[in-house]
Amino acid sequence: MDLTAEAEVRPKRYAGILLHPTSFPSPYGIGDLGKGAYSFIDFLKDSGMTAWQVLPLGHTGFGDSPYQPFSAFAGQPLIISIDHLRELNLLWNEDFNDMPQWNPEDISYGDVIPFKMGLLRKAYKRYMDPDIVDGFSNNHKLVEEFEEFKKTADWLADYSLFMAGKDHHEGAPWYMWEDSLKNPNKTEKKKWREKLAEDIGFYDFIQFLFHIEWTKLKKYANDKDISIIGDIPIFVAWDSADVWSHQKLFMLDSKGYPTEVAGVPPDYFSATGQLWGNPLYNWPEHTKTGYDWWFARIRHQLSLTDFLRIDHFRGFDKYWAVPAGEKTAINGEWREAPGENFFTNLEATLGYHMPIIAEDLGEIDHSVIELRDKFGFPGMKILQFAFENPNENNFLPHNHIRNCVCYTGTHDNDTTLGWYRNAFEASRDKLRRYYSTDASDVCWVFIRACFGSVANMAIVPMQDILELDSWARFNKPGVGEGNWSWRYKEEVLTEHLKKRLFETAKMFGR
Repeated sequence: MDLTAEAEVRPKRYAGILLHPTSFPSPYGIGDLGKGAYSFIDFLKDSGMTAWQVLPLGHTGFGDSPYQPFSAFAGQPLIISIDHLRELNLLWNEDFNDMPQWNPEDISYGDVIPFKMGLLRKAYKRYMDPDIVDGFSNNHKLVEEFEEFKKTADWLADYSLFMAGKDHHEGAPWYMWEDSLKNPNKTEKKKWREKLAEDIGFYDFIQFLFHIEWTKLKKYANDKDISIIGDIPIFVAWDSADVWSHQKLFMLDSKGYPTEVAGVPPDYFSATGQLWGNPLYNWPEHTKTGYDWWFARIRHQLSLTDFLRIDHFRGFDKYWAVPAGEKTAINGEWREAPGENFFTNLEATLGYHMPIIAEDLGEIDHSVIELRDKFGFPGMKILQFAFENPNENNFLPHNHIRNCVCYTGTHDNDTTLGWYRNAFEASRDKLRRYYSTDASDVCWVFIRACFGSVANMAIVPMQDILELDSWARFNKPGVGEGNWSWRYKEEVLTEHLKKRLFETAKMFGR
């Protein structure tokens, strides 16, 4: 996706905000696809923004990380709009008598998950109740769409059986189930589908709700000239519907346990590297299938978004393989991934140039750059990195190229205000001299720099737009708790903020 090729005369210069839907204001403890989402799209439009970047939209598992979902295809049930279900008469006022008191700037997943999943189950029960004729079940158009969705979503049957299996086993991972469900043949699958039919129906139902709500929101954004940038992690979780239902595509032993796992080698961030633990792909098996699972995954994600960022893009060139059972990532080795062959076939399958953004951060060698550039994928430039490095470096704005995406920071970085306050004095001094500023307004110094870059796409996390300190940081890599929980209050989207963003974007031709 060479953004420079998008227009013959002058490429579009996107300006956008990085914000996950869970961060929207909502009276139900977590952001959702209801009123807060539409208000945010209106804010983007009024502010002169043309892009919205999200994190992966999947059904999260243990740890609540969007990068470790239960499925590479399924949507996040926790962001289904509760108000929408009330409009459909599937939820009633009495269902909210025991609703917890929520912190409007934080998500308590321990309370949100049982509360929202409980509401979704009540909604499904009413949908299935023949005595309740008002609402969804009396809306023949929606019922027909639901039936069509179940027929056309090829991934749905395995996802719903997987989730029903987890519920049946009280949340135990699939590799601890009995053999008849851990690695079922067709006859065994049929028996389990009959046995778990009610729970399977529930998961079909909530995925349909996600589908219709997200489709409506995406159209609303696109109609206002807002493009949505999606995100997929290159690896998938071990305890996921994908690994369970496609075990031959992963490096597993006969009992379903990984023989090798993913990570990255030691570097200046960590003396022992990072041990992620995801099972690695059995790439020869993927190649035999013509990359069917991967291509279906990418096509599905591109039906939800307009662009797609691939996290840990370098894993398509080479990946770090660590023997299972190792305590650190030190004793791994680099292995070749299909790289050029994969993307050549993907482009032929899609039939158009791929709207992919390559997350090319960290230790990147020349072959990764060659792969990225061969297919015209824009890479990422992080302004915080420009000043953490005391030397001349490619993250400094005077070294940017058009075909890249400039960020002040990402979901993995501290907020810009938090970063500046915690940075070494040498970094702060370099920033002040580079921009001839006293840094008293450091967030907007960075926003102006980001929008002023020659990069065809400029993205700023919402926390930087709001000039928030480290308390609002979204994720601390390597820290297992307290992440993914930040939310904003509706009243912070002021007219003054809209005007300031609009004028800044316009100043730099975005």
